[in-house]
Amino acid sequence: MNKSHKAQASMLQGALFPQILRFCLPLIAANLLQVAFNMADTVVVGLSGEPDAVGAVGTTSSFINFIINVFIGCSVGAKVVMARSLGAGNKKAVSETLNTALGMSVLFGVLCGAVGFILSGSVLRFMGNSGKLYELALLYTRLYFVGVPFVSVVNFSSSLLHASGDTKTPMKILTLGGAVNVVLNLFFVLVCGRSVDGVAAATVLSNALCALLFVRKLMKSELFQLKLSQIGIRKTPFLKILHIGLPAGVQSMLFSVSHMLIQSSVITVNTLTAPSDAAFAPVVKGVSAATGIEGFANIAVNAVGQAAVCFVGQNAGAQNYKRVRSVRRCCYLIGAGAAILFGSLLILARAPLFSLYGIHRAALGSVERMAYDAAEIRTFYMLVPYIFLAFMEVGSGTMQGLGRAVTAACVSLAGSCVFRVVWLLAVFPKHQTLACIFVSFPLSWLLTSAVHFICAEVILKRLERASENAKTEKQLLTAADKK
Repeated sequence: MNKSHKAQASMLQGALFPQILRFCLPLIAANLLQVAFNMADTVVVGLSGEPDAVGAVGTTSSFINFIINVFIGCSVGAKVVMARSLGAGNKKAVSETLNTALGMSVLFGVLCGAVGFILSGSVLRFMGNSGKLYELALLYTRLYFVGVPFVSVVNFSSSLLHASGDTKTPMKILTLGGAVNVVLNLFFVLVCGRSVDGVAAATVLSNALCALLFVRKLMKSELFQLKLSQIGIRKTPFLKILHIGLPAGVQSMLFSVSHMLIQSSVITVNTLTAPSDAAFAPVVKGVSAATGIEGFANIAVNAVGQAAVCFVGQNAGAQNYKRVRSVRRCCYLIGAGAAILFGSLLILARAPLFSLYGIHRAALGSVERMAYDAAEIRTFYMLVPYIFLAFMEVGSGTMQGLGRAVTAACVSLAGSCVFRVVWLLAVFPKHQTLACIFVSFPLSWLLTSAVHFICAEVILKRLERASENAKTEKQLLTAADKK
């Protein structure tokens, strides 16, 4: 039995706690390195000598995520469908899901890249960007969207490997890609004298390399045995992936809308508080830096959520609902531990981390101090209650693994996205401060995680009753046949 088959089998039997940890740790390591590499992007672009370069890269993230979340959501759908197919032992479904998922990755990547490229100017203006900040943000965004098809292939491929229990291969590939990205960043910015365009070009090239390596891995895998000639969209797995993935994608897109409103609110605070003749936007820069640092904690709790998707998906496919409950319980415990550990470490190390972005604790009233205070406000309001986000990720992952993506999306949208939008429209105009903006996050996490838990309980009880009824009916039929 090869490593992929062993990983798949372990999801269905054996001690869960160490299995989930073994699943999560490579995923966390890979994502930690990716966040570190992304942070390096920001650090390197800050060396370009362009005052607004850091803020320009940071302000684009919500719009970029809004577009690419379409295929990221569908990659989650592919992960769930693949996990359930593997759990049921359906080889035909595994093959069809593999080929359809990769076909979708190319199609959605091209479409999302084109849409993002066309809309970037209008959206960045809508968010309140202007002047040099707008010019740099637009340049970075359009170059990034040129390479979005590669990002799509990477997301779908890694999701398929995660579904089989293989998180080490994605870790190795993404680590290599990240290292190449950093080297290219340094080359384009420090050697060639470029700014945000150099960072964007490095990102495109490194994602292209990762996409190539992922496809090569799937072709050599004994479990998947990908053949390029068979890549294409089949109706049944396509509809299954869309059924689960599209709600997740729409959910993430709408979350990004709320994040764009938040970014717009941050720009409003900057306009109200920063000197008009400042060389850079200090509040925007500070929030951008804190957002990058928070990413280290986010990837830890997100990894646990991904574990919930895969482990719940495979065991639900095998109709082992008792183990599904055990998976959820373990993921809640691991998620809480990850949130507390990473949140605490990042809060303690906030000052040296801020300094990597060129943000220092300067004299009161200075523009530099405004950037530092903005970064600190976001850090505390987000990371202290981070355990609520961990619970939300596990709850959403459990629902997706059970195949209830629509319900999960509706709960998340109502509890988080709608709540934040209403908060920004109703509360923020009366209290135009950063604290008012970011307190909405933990409140929405708490609300959403509670509703996710209740919904999962109801669904599990229904599935357990249906399974027991099916077993009883089968036993009665067997007894009747014997008579």
